[in-house]
Amino acid sequence: MDIEILLWLQNFRESTGDILTPFVNWLSHAAITWLLFVPFIVYWCISKKAGLFMIISVCLSRFLNGIMKVTACAYRPFVRDPRIIPAGHKPSSYSFPSGHIMWTAPIMGSLIALTHKKSKIFAWLCGIVIILVAFSRMYLGVHTPQDVICGTIAGLFAVWLASFMMKRPERENSFLMAGLILCVLGVIYTVFKPYPMDYVDGKLLVDPERMMLDTFYAVGLMAGFIFGRFIERKYIGFSVTGLNVKGIILAIIGLVPVYFIAWTFAGDYKFLYDFLGSIFGVKGGRFVMGVILMFWTVAIWPFVIKLTEGKK
Repeated sequence: MDIEILLWLQNFRESTGDILTPFVNWLSHAAITWLLFVPFIVYWCISKKAGLFMIISVCLSRFLNGIMKVTACAYRPFVRDPRIIPAGHKPSSYSFPSGHIMWTAPIMGSLIALTHKKSKIFAWLCGIVIILVAFSRMYLGVHTPQDVICGTIAGLFAVWLASFMMKRPERENSFLMAGLILCVLGVIYTVFKPYPMDYVDGKLLVDPERMMLDTFYAVGLMAGFIFGRFIERKYIGFSVTGLNVKGIILAIIGLVPVYFIAWTFAGDYKFLYDFLGSIFGVKGGRFVMGVILMFWTVAIWPFVIKLTEGKK
């Protein structure tokens, strides 16, 4: 049934001359780029507690995504059935669950949890974004309904888990320690578990080493958050800037390295990733990239914001 749904969407796409494809591609791309900025802006400018809730949700969701992908080792729908022709780029990673939706669901899901009592319209709009991103991955032919449905459930479970932890601040040290243990176990599991080694025309369908990189990055995000949160809470203690001119300027400046670290390691400007890989190895480099990203967000840039507060 998964494949039949994708074939129906493919026929619709082709019969309409790909009229929706540019917008759907943009939406799919935005889900893993610009959307990530939202929890960071909330954390720096609007509400420290709400921002932490959103960031924890994202870190947990990404960790779950990495572990679930290397556990299921499910091939993309166009690998499973040659009738599926993706619109554009063919991802070389495993299919289940959708990584795009597991960026989107924790961010939009945490916003729903934070705002549904104050603005049901905004909460509904966040829910619509989740549905649209899920649809975009199926419309483009790179994920099945199973991939996006399970990804949504896992992402929202991460939101629930983050909410559970936020309601128990007295146990934060225990949660942080448990997170570090999960990071270690996640690395061990990812490296030593068996992977399918299926070849077509002498080419490996999915390179396990490639999939390990994604999981190492997810583990790095969680580890970076844990270290950053400990340092910020113990030594920094910054206050949000507010959505004023100063706060917006500081947020824009702080987001520049976030974009650079998060999204250029696979692009034309990947020299930082290559440099880290030359020092720590390929997997270690990806792990360190995740650590840097979250440590910058949770501790380093809040320290800069703290310096701008001045004496009170």
